[in-house]
Amino acid sequence: QVQLVESGGGLVQPGGSLRLSCAASGMILGAETMGWYRQAPGKERELVGSISRGGFSKYADSVMGRFTISRDNAKNSVFLQMNSLKPEDTAVYYCNADLLDNGSRLKNYWGQGTQVTVSS
Repeated sequence: QVQLVESGGGLVQPGGSLRLSCAASGMILGAETMGWYRQAPGKERELVGSISRGGFSKYADSVMGRFTISRDNAKNSVFLQMNSLKPEDTAVYYCNADLLDNGSRLKNYWGQGTQVTVSS
């Protein structure tokens, strides 16, 4: 069964840092675009950032300069380094990826979500 498994969320003080990790598991041949979304209480899910297989990345304006997305193609993994965290970054963060399964079919998958809370 193909799935995305996230880790690294938690509670951090304003100005602090966290690193989220997400790894694809199961019978997959590779990953295309991978990214992170977040959803705060009462708000819609929004794109935080994404990265192509070739390493081209893009970010939401609200996190530009503070968050960095990276990936390890050999391990079908994506990471989100979050610095200078603000209370408004508090949300459930979801990993998202286009994965090529062993039938050469490209499908979109979501992780289960990990809570990030920024509070003093």
